[in-house]
Amino acid sequence: MTASSLPVILDGDPGVDDAAAWLLAFASPELRVLGLTTTHGNVGLDRTTHNAGVVLALGGEAARGVPLYAGADRPLLRAPEEAHAVHGQSGLPARDLPAPLRTPEAEHAALFLIRAARAAPGEVTVIATGPLTNLALALRLAPDLAGLLREVVWMGGGTGQGNRTPAAEANALTDPHAAAVVFGSGVPLRMVGLNVTMQCIAGPGRVAALRAPGNRAGAVTAELLEFYADFYRRRYGLDGGAMHDPLAVAAALRPDLLTWQAMPVTVDTAEGPNQGRTVCDLYGVTGAPANARVAVGVDAPAFFGLFTERLAQLP
Repeated sequence: MTASSLPVILDGDPGVDDAAAWLLAFASPELRVLGLTTTHGNVGLDRTTHNAGVVLALGGEAARGVPLYAGADRPLLRAPEEAHAVHGQSGLPARDLPAPLRTPEAEHAALFLIRAARAAPGEVTVIATGPLTNLALALRLAPDLAGLLREVVWMGGGTGQGNRTPAAEANALTDPHAAAVVFGSGVPLRMVGLNVTMQCIAGPGRVAALRAPGNRAGAVTAELLEFYADFYRRRYGLDGGAMHDPLAVAAALRPDLLTWQAMPVTVDTAEGPNQGRTVCDLYGVTGAPANARVAVGVDAPAFFGLFTERLAQLP
């Protein structure tokens, strides 16, 4: 880490691809991880928080002093949904995982988000890779938070199709009301959605490259991605899983790996087949002001090169 490292908070619901994303963050000296904040999502909050502690144990020296904060155990209004078919019952379906490095602090994740932003106005980036419940709660408790954060980079939504429903991506649908709060808050926001993440597929060759260095973090990530790939083969006919959440971390590290377009984005919260859809005004037909920069293209080979090179640096 250096004095010029970007201070980030990693907020998510690990989860296979959240774990891979967080390992990328720990392996990247350009980022200084201030804390992990966990939420409901891929599995329940108890499991996501346990899994966050496991990722800390895998994360090498950069992870040693990073605190962990548990957050929301359910969406703002909807009933909780989990994704065991994709991430297994535990969320981290790998053998011989280490014990969690630490247990969570007493402070709620939303309160930590507020405290960290107020301690360093304009400096902190939140990389969110799950439902946005923690951030929405923080914005409701402290509306000034939107003007204190440097940026939020969210893996969620998409400019077209969904994956949980035909219209909605999983993180958006799990708590659409929270996503609507964040998109309506005025916080500087970048969205890394399915339209780009589904171009980043961890096929067998890319998984083998993670295993090749022989380090524990690479081997565990490869095993997780092999489990994850089974769902993608059955559902989509692909030869591997999509690297949704790692691409959001890469966007904070190397925004030049993606092509960005500023546009108005709203989140459909109404009950029905479009609930959770991120409505992206790609062509400016509404005349509304842009409230997000949305990823519309990605250099997938360069992303995988970065991901593989960085994970090889971990123990």
